[in-house]
Amino acid sequence: MNAMKFSPLSTPSRGLLLRPLLTPLFAALLLAGCAAVGPDYHGAPDAAPKASQAQAFVRQPDAGVGVGQATAPAQWWRTLDDAQLNALIDAALEHNPDVHAAQARLRQSRAQLRQRQANEMPTSSATVAALRTNTPESSFTNSGPMTLYTADFDASWELDLFGGKRRAVEAASAQAEAVDADLADTQVSLAAEVAQAYVGLRDQQQRLRLAQSSAQLQQRMLDLTVQRRAAGTAADVDVERLTTQVQTTRATLVPLDEQISESLDRLAVLTGREPGELDQTLAPVGNLPTLPATVAAGDPGTMLRRRPDIRAAERRLASANAEIGEHTADLFPKVSLFGTLGFSADEPGHLLRKSNFSWVGVPYLQWNVLDFGRTRGAIHAAEAARDEAEAKYAHTVLQALQDANGALSRYGHQREHLDRLRQVQVSAQRAADLTRQRYRAGTTTLIDLLDTQRTEFAAQQDVVAGEAELLDDFVSLQKSLGLGWQEKDASGQSPMTNGRDSG
Repeated sequence: MNAMKFSPLSTPSRGLLLRPLLTPLFAALLLAGCAAVGPDYHGAPDAAPKASQAQAFVRQPDAGVGVGQATAPAQWWRTLDDAQLNALIDAALEHNPDVHAAQARLRQSRAQLRQRQANEMPTSSATVAALRTNTPESSFTNSGPMTLYTADFDASWELDLFGGKRRAVEAASAQAEAVDADLADTQVSLAAEVAQAYVGLRDQQQRLRLAQSSAQLQQRMLDLTVQRRAAGTAADVDVERLTTQVQTTRATLVPLDEQISESLDRLAVLTGREPGELDQTLAPVGNLPTLPATVAAGDPGTMLRRRPDIRAAERRLASANAEIGEHTADLFPKVSLFGTLGFSADEPGHLLRKSNFSWVGVPYLQWNVLDFGRTRGAIHAAEAARDEAEAKYAHTVLQALQDANGALSRYGHQREHLDRLRQVQVSAQRAADLTRQRYRAGTTTLIDLLDTQRTEFAAQQDVVAGEAELLDDFVSLQKSLGLGWQEKDASGQSPMTNGRDSG
């Protein structure tokens, strides 16, 4: 039985007939990479022109904050000179589940980008088949079983004449960059959250230590007063007043101890550990971190370029703009090339003979001429999405300026407030020392001594709370300036991702 052949375009006459069709097709191929329909992206609008050109923030305080270059994005907490805080933030950036989720979203967006890029390339498939059939006897075919062996390679390619696929790649690339900025924003928030939880823990431990020391002192005074009452030199009212003071001070220990447990568990979870795993490390009382003498805030323009949430909003605006062109390309015809190469024979050993080779090449055009406004509707929806993204970008910029100026104002005012609290503490300590001397000399009453001790205790508590609040404001300032994200190394990975966002 002779081998079956099918090569409709292999004869010279058919090749001549095909040339008039291929000539404009190849011309279109040359133009395919030259232009893409839809609006080109020229950057985000200037949502804050005055701030972009300003040399300093509107609410920048007169003291304690400089206008020089801000701290490196990933290093601000190291200026607090606290090794335990450094270790906690480093652990959180490496092990926190929110960071892992953000890294997974980044890998997903990059995979989608590679998928869009692959859509620009031809699609191909290869098939090998062995067909056995039995046909009834007729005047046109031989009767009996027949075996046919085939090997085919097919390929098709849609020419991106109007840039729809390129716009899709552009949109996916911008979206991947936005998700990358989301990861940085997660790192900014996480570093600030760990620092604030750590400051809260040290604040609670310091206040608990002060309350315990005060309760011990008051208990000694109570024991002494009870002895004096037995000797007839103190009244019952003095004992009752001092007893009330001791019980009131001890009552403050319970909520402080509860807050310390909550802070320890919060820090454990933030660093990717189970509650209780940090108790042994952080339970010993530690001092509050040390603030630098001056904080460099930089200028508003630098802050707007650095903040990850602004970069993410700008990249989503670019992605939305590219999607307009992706839908606009659907208004125009699509030109595709299809080709197949194959061998067919009735014997396996004859399959690859030249005489059994066939090929087909087909250029074809597809144009959705009558879609009843579907494509136009998709274009208008994409334009509205672009306008929404632009409005969100403007909102993000203005919100960032509000955050930074508010944080600067709070930090400056809290510094002034803490200076006043320290002056009050010095005065209260001096008054308490003088009253103790007079009490020992018998020239003042126990009530006066208790009043000065109560004032001294309150002043100490206020200073510790003021120092913790100033540290908290410092952390909020670093977050508002967009600091705390991990810069990529030479390989394009963040130093603490362990390759999770690679690929």
